Amino acid sequence: MYFSQFPVIIYDSVGNDDFKVVTHLLKRVALGSKAKSVTSLFDTHDVRSGETPEMIAHKLYGDAEYHWVILLVNNITDRYHQWPMNNRAFFAHLADTYDNVDATHHYEIYQDSGDTTVKINIGLTNIDTDGNTIADATLITNREYEDAKQDEIRKIRLLDSTYLAQFVEEFENLVSDTED
Repeated sequence: MYFSQFPVIIYDSVGNDDFKVVTHLLKRVALGSKAKSVTSLFDTHDVRSGETPEMIAHKLYGDAEYHWVILLVNNITDRYHQWPMNNRAFFAHLADTYDNVDATHHYEIYQDSGDTTVKINIGLTNIDTDGNTIADATLITNREYEDAKQDEIRKIRLLDSTYLAQFVEEFENLVSDTED
């Protein structure tokens, strides 16, 4: 459904005058910042372990083929690195990446000016430049670090289903426009 909307172009991939008709895969459409700011168009969703864009699209829009809407709305271009891993993949990633998942990844402290709820990564040690221990520094393990990264990408936005037809129509109009 997604690529069927793209225009075709005549392309010579090798440069030997052997032209072929191909789908124009480099055509990109993105959600505008103005549309992103209209909160009434979107619901929020926390992706559960093992939940795929197809599963969410089927549940929300009644058709798994609309998975591309979910990916486009969230600016996800790589579902292997920008979509949350299921539990099995997450534990395999930890085992492949770290010798010790409970070892120190870094320390964090709260910012002391501006938004004091923001945490700052201060590196691999909780010792300041004068050699003193930073008492309120929190040790973050490799597992906690990776878990926090997954939690961040787990939060997605879903286009309200009442706007799906309009969204798809607008996408089709934009992507079929052959001017670049």
